[in-house]
Amino acid sequence: MEILMSILIGVLVTAGTYLVMSRSLLRIILGTAVIGHGALLLLLTTAGLKEGAPPITNIEALAYADPLPQALILTAIVINFATTGFFLVLAYRAYKELGTDDMDKLRGIDDE
Repeated sequence: MEILMSILIGVLVTAGTYLVMSRSLLRIILGTAVIGHGALLLLLTTAGLKEGAPPITNIEALAYADPLPQALILTAIVINFATTGFFLVLAYRAYKELGTDDMDKLRGIDDE
């Protein structure tokens, strides 16, 4: 299972890096969100993909699932969603004001 998760993490980071390297502001924002999800899967995978009983019950079990990585990932998902929403609103406002989402034109570099 760890091999499959590692491949999925690699695909997400590769796709996110490709999107971040583009000139469109919307693609850059979506690329950072994809890289963020890849990082969350990396955190989950490094914490260990193991099965076990929930740690809050009184069930006698041989193994318990560690709740700390899951809590960190849940918090990071909420923060990632909020920052992505903020960046999308900021990009929309920049597009409405300047009329473009091309990063070179936003920086003031004209292709001549």
